[in-house]
Amino acid sequence: MSNMSRSQPFSHVLLIGILASLFCWFAVPTRADISQFVGDYSGSAEIVNDDGSASPRDMSVSISTTAKGFVVKWTTVTHRSEGRTKENTYEISFLPSDREGVYAAAMKKNVFGHEVQLDPMKGEPYVWARVIGDTLTVYSLFVDADGGYELQQFDRTLTEGGLNLEFSRISNGTQRRTTKAFLDRK
Repeated sequence: MSNMSRSQPFSHVLLIGILASLFCWFAVPTRADISQFVGDYSGSAEIVNDDGSASPRDMSVSISTTAKGFVVKWTTVTHRSEGRTKENTYEISFLPSDREGVYAAAMKKNVFGHEVQLDPMKGEPYVWARVIGDTLTVYSLFVDADGGYELQQFDRTLTEGGLNLEFSRISNGTQRRTTKAFLDRK
């Protein structure tokens, strides 16, 4: 009987450990594999500025994997009222960080040939990405010459047939620009 009383507390501890593990597993948001986002997407949207004005944009994004991480390449075409267009294209490589689902931008090579982040204290953007569930978010932080900041956030959420894009730009605590768009998977 004394052997049974010794094993009973062990089984209780084991049961509590299993329950705690299950609770943590269900409480933590699941992280999606980046491969789910791989593809080419395009669509159009109205960009809303802080003054209420809006401008039409065509948008496309291409997400691909690399040997060590992934690349996000996106293009925006702005249509001006006088009929002109302006096109901007950006491409950023991302590498896994020590944090699950968080990726560091690899935007330049250091003297040893390793891909590293840019320096926000030199006016360069500090960029990182994260994947939580079915959303890939890319953040860009800029520090201006006066020490103020601008934060851009691109949320790309998988949905039937493509991605829902939500973009916002905040400067020194003030929302400057937002948009929402659906991008069709090609």
